[in-house]
Amino acid sequence: MSNLRPGVRVHVVGIAGAGMSAMAMLLAELGAQVSGSDANESAVFDDLRARHVTAYLGHDAAHVAGAEVVLWSPAVAADNVELVAAREAGAEMMTRARAFEELSSMKRVIGLTGTHGKTTATSMMVQVSLAAGRDDGWLLGAPVLGVGAQGHWGEGDLLVEVDESYGTFGELHPFALGVLNVEPDHLDFYGSLAALEAAFAELVGRTGGPVVAWADDPGAKHAVASRRDALLVGITADCAWRVSDVVLERRGASFRLSGPTTMQIELRVTGAHNVANAAVVAVLAHALAIPDEATVRGLSNFVGAPRRYQYRGAWHDVDVYEDYAHLPGEIAAILAATSAAGYERITVVFQPHRVTRTLALVDEFASAFNGARHVIVTDLYCAGEANPTRVTGEVVANAIQRYDPALDTLYCGDLSLVGELLEQLLDDSDVIVVLGAGDVASIISTLPGGVA
Repeated sequence: MSNLRPGVRVHVVGIAGAGMSAMAMLLAELGAQVSGSDANESAVFDDLRARHVTAYLGHDAAHVAGAEVVLWSPAVAADNVELVAAREAGAEMMTRARAFEELSSMKRVIGLTGTHGKTTATSMMVQVSLAAGRDDGWLLGAPVLGVGAQGHWGEGDLLVEVDESYGTFGELHPFALGVLNVEPDHLDFYGSLAALEAAFAELVGRTGGPVVAWADDPGAKHAVASRRDALLVGITADCAWRVSDVVLERRGASFRLSGPTTMQIELRVTGAHNVANAAVVAVLAHALAIPDEATVRGLSNFVGAPRRYQYRGAWHDVDVYEDYAHLPGEIAAILAATSAAGYERITVVFQPHRVTRTLALVDEFASAFNGARHVIVTDLYCAGEANPTRVTGEVVANAIQRYDPALDTLYCGDLSLVGELLEQLLDDSDVIVVLGAGDVASIISTLPGGVA
């Protein structure tokens, strides 16, 4: 029997994080008695409490009293007072990877994975499931817009955003899997791109049922190379499922998916990356015997995911978008989508995320901003990482300038001053795209005069 069961007393350390809050919500719906704590209060505390999760601000050994299972975020230090108290009390200490394994022993897990796009693709799969009249559960890193919270138990399968960070998916045994892409990331944990690719390949090897991959991404295709029964879908690649007739508009996209069946898919989000996400979801849904009509309708119901090319409004007639993109490939995809949507004068605000990632990928960041007219690079969002050499975002700004001296690149170490710089660029911008996984989006709500 799984230790994650109705009635069990679970405490989550670092509960405000995207993945951990989703896990807490799902476990509460399962019937567990869930509490958790975090050093910083956020809006997710209200969502947790509304779902009968006891959420504490700050860490205290008393919070884990009586807990049978203690989960913790990878961002939490090993000497955290609650973790120390839980170990001393004999509670079962459960990593996210172990929790994933427990869940996959309780339900069929339908996973979407990749170094980017997995929140979007999993949200798309939720919409397809609902359109098919299924009550599948879900577990992902952001609320499903128009549907509800990021964690839901449900009666059917479990739709999971399969996270590679810190080896989280290392013990997961999915029933079915969609692989979107594999690019260099979390190399501080994996050590090399080859090790990261091997981890994805091992995940594919542990998948018992259908596997789908976006064949135009070399990393995704490599990850499924050992599976002769893998279903490949792409635009340029030679594969059984083909995407054609792609039309990208400012706030939408459409394409034809042809294989054993044909689907005409209309999306309310734009970008070639979203076409790829939707195609993988559609092929995976077909492999799971979900009716094509429900797949088409569900994908048309998808309105985006929070912080994933999210339209925030207009500022002095200049459109403003926000995206979580923090990897070079993600940035390039967002800028390609912005250009394809008809924007010609693109101003970007980019906040580098994590010291190790920035230093490992600085050369790749340098070439990721093709299509932009202006780039403002802010200081690093360290996300709790040590920064002994005091690296700043200027290392990225300098790399961009060396790569493309003609691209207007500025470094601004103070977020509160970014709005003033953007005001100076308004006359030469028709869109502003704010990129990063940290707190850079906070500038949008403080732009002079406001975004409408």
